[in-house]
Formats: sequence, structure tokens, C-alpha cells
Amino acid sequence: MFKIVGRVFQTMTIVEDLKILEKNGFQVLPYELAVNEEEAVKIAKKIGYPIAMKVVSSQIEHKTDIGGVVIDVKNETLLRQGFQDIEKKVRGKKIDGIMVQKMARKGIELIVGGKKDPQFGHMVIVGLGGIYVEIFKDVSARICPVTNEDVKEMFTELKANALLEGARGKRPVNKKKLEELVVKICRFMQKYDVKELDLNPVICDHEGYDILDVRFSR
Repeated sequence: MFKIVGRVFQTMTIVEDLKILEKNGFQVLPYELAVNEEEAVKIAKKIGYPIAMKVVSSQIEHKTDIGGVVIDVKNETLLRQGFQDIEKKVRGKKIDGIMVQKMARKGIELIVGGKKDPQFGHMVIVGLGGIYVEIFKDVSARICPVTNEDVKEMFTELKANALLEGARGKRPVNKKKLEELVVKICRFMQKYDVKELDLNPVICDHEGYDILDVRFSR
């Protein structure tokens, strides 16, 4: 059991951020926060397998690096095992719970986000995401507001654009929906005067995309 106070979690960064996105019309994968193993089992049954589990803590920035993420959990046995594994690996940290989330589609991982520049104002970025975002730094940026045509140009500036176009016989991703997402993120940042925002990863394929993780500051 994780430490809670009156069933109100002390910090729920990703959960709070996801809720704000939902209120503003963004589609996110079904999720709930569990503070113990039995809650996780109940949530998984409600959401439906396969699911992913992610530790939620303000003290942990890179969840994957410490083993705080378990994906493609197909049944209750694997869920219990994964939950216990995460508990062991994050022991000693201040933990809010473990988020149980519907497993995402398979596809290309992108980052969509932005920041407020002191000189130029809000800027939006799109690029290769996931665990490689800080390694390859393959991103394109524009000053807000942006149009769909602006976003199309941003895609062409990426080294990873060949992947989006369908390299090695793969089907191209649905760029139209990604364009709409980037434009919407730009408006969202301006509306809430967001200082910094990251949707990473956003997994995309020929049908659409799934937002897996989010963090932003105002």
C-alpha cells in the first residue's frame, strides 16, 4: 500500500495533467491510479487487457530508466508480478501510486510539445520521441499559432520523416490527425499560458495516435 492521505494523493502529476487534457478535448487512453495490487486488478478488469503500468511520483522523472514501467500485461498473473516488481524498484521513493492504462497501439514514437520563449512567446515542437528524444534530438519548431500547412513543413524537416512516410514497406502514419494534434497543442499552450509541455511518447500509425505520457508546467 502506498502512502495516501484521506484518499487524496499528495502528488498526481501525470494523472492531473491527463485530466486537464481530457477536459480540453484531447483523447487519451483509458487509465486509473491504483495504490495497491488489488485496486490495480480491479482497474485492469474494467479497462480490459492488455494494459500498461507506470509508477507515478514527483521524485521520478524517467520512469523507464528505473524499471517503473511494465507494458503489454495480458492477464492478472502478469499484472500482480509487474506491480510487485515496480514496488521493489521504487522502494524508498515518495510514490503516489501506479497508473494502470490501456495498452497503446504499436507504431512510431513521436514527441509533441513546446515551451514559452521569453522573446518569441509560445513555440511548438514535433520530433522523434520516446527514449531517443534526448539522444537524436530530431525535432522541428515553430512559433505559435501554427496552421496545418506549418505542421506539414515541420514534418519534412525531420530526419525521421522517412519513417512517417512509410519506410521499408510500412504504411505511412496518419499525418492529418497528427497535424490536428500539433495545432491543438499550440492553442492549448496559449490558452493556459503553459511554460513547458511534453507529450512523449505519442505513438502513431496509419489510423491515428495514442498519447502515452504528458507533463506540463504553468
